[in-house]
Amino acid sequence: MNTLTTPGQEAERPWPVVLLTALGAWLATIPLAGVVGLLLGNLMAAGIGPYVTGTLLLIGASVLLRASGVSLFVEQMAVPVLLLGGVTLGFGLYRDLSPTLASLLLALTALGIAALIRAAWLQVLLAATACTLVLAAAAEWHGVLRGNLGMTAQACVLLWAVLAGWRNRPAALQYIATGWMLAALAALAFSSGMTFLAGAMLDLRTGGVGGWSALSVVRSGWSVALAAGSGGLLLWRWPELRQIWAFAAIALGMGLAWWMPALGAAWLVAALCATTGRPRQAAAAGVAAVWIIGAFYYQLTWPLATKAAVLAGTGAGLGLLAWWGQRSTRPVGATTATPAAEPARWGIALCAALVLVVINLAIWQKESLISQGRAVFVELAPVDPRSLMQGDYMALNYQMAAGLREQLSQLDTLERPVVLAEVDARGVARLQQLEAAANPTAASPAAASASSLRLQLTPKHGRWILVSDAWFFKEGDGARWQAARYGEFRVMPDGRALLVGLADAQLQPIAAH
Repeated sequence: MNTLTTPGQEAERPWPVVLLTALGAWLATIPLAGVVGLLLGNLMAAGIGPYVTGTLLLIGASVLLRASGVSLFVEQMAVPVLLLGGVTLGFGLYRDLSPTLASLLLALTALGIAALIRAAWLQVLLAATACTLVLAAAAEWHGVLRGNLGMTAQACVLLWAVLAGWRNRPAALQYIATGWMLAALAALAFSSGMTFLAGAMLDLRTGGVGGWSALSVVRSGWSVALAAGSGGLLLWRWPELRQIWAFAAIALGMGLAWWMPALGAAWLVAALCATTGRPRQAAAAGVAAVWIIGAFYYQLTWPLATKAAVLAGTGAGLGLLAWWGQRSTRPVGATTATPAAEPARWGIALCAALVLVVINLAIWQKESLISQGRAVFVELAPVDPRSLMQGDYMALNYQMAAGLREQLSQLDTLERPVVLAEVDARGVARLQQLEAAANPTAASPAAASASSLRLQLTPKHGRWILVSDAWFFKEGDGARWQAARYGEFRVMPDGRALLVGLADAQLQPIAAH
């Protein structure tokens, strides 16, 4: 199968054929690389061997990827050879040079190869790799950029803006600029920390402004300048936006950029791509901006209520400005709603009604459990870390009989297990053992006894817990809850339970202020 490798002709290749060919090429290349490694092992690991071997592999792969008329199989074989050459050369560079210099040299190598080859997708990947290596070099450099990923990413965005604004630039440079920009956007998002609801899936450090230092002021000011520049670009390219509501929206964006130092650069990328007809790249910048804004919710230097008020207020303000802009740009005599918009409005109203029904049904169930459930206390061993999303909380670890926790860790079932507890005269329940045959829908003889109780467990993070493993409270109010020794529950005969509060050693409820 003969095929050219120019970017414009890549679309002629059916993707299933490319995928299967690439799989076959990789399967053929991996054992071949292993044989070469065994034969040249000493040469690749010692002296100038990594430089010679890596350079030869990179040159050979680049020639194959640049040549026109090579078969698809040979071209795909060149990709793992290129990867092997880069790894080999990197081994030698990182062995003999400082991490900063080694990363910069590898970045230059990746950019040079990207400029030589013809495959557009590989040019994007190589440029993204080069940008990542530059970011890594800055992170290791003993200067102001050390440990400041966001500042380095902003510098990479500015370099991309220069490349993107270059008129009559070569086609290869367009793909290189795209890969560079995507890596810079990812670095901006990563430097901001975890975003809203992503903390449960990802383990990212918290970013954002960490106090009033000279560096943080510079970062915030630079972010505002970039946001202002992106707003000016929009007004210049789209004259119809030169209205009061647009200026107000830009001012709100600049305000957000002050408190979110990575946001200004993301605004700049989005504005430049949107005004130059690159919707997919603008969408990528939008995703990065949403991530950065969501990360503001985890900024520990702000009270939770303040963060929520800032985000909600800004969102409401932008919504009002969007409504204003829509009304001001509507042609004279146009109706306020089109027939096509009616189904969407009915759908929104129906979803809102369903949300209200579900929320109120859940509230009614909890209120019924509180009013009708049996009041019991379970001894706990609390610790008090901080919830990045929900404020302060006390992690709860309930006391159990010896062996019960081990039984729960080995339990393999999709049904919720039920634990039998002995209740003393004070109402303190001690978790004893698993019920032999858990049946949450019907009460058992154990539940009917005044000295025994059934408690249904809940799955969380791959383990079984009693209702909840955390008690949340107002930020800065942790001292009051340090006296907690028991969790107060309301329990129904079928084992359903609800944690309603915490109590001290004398079983006196701790009041929330």
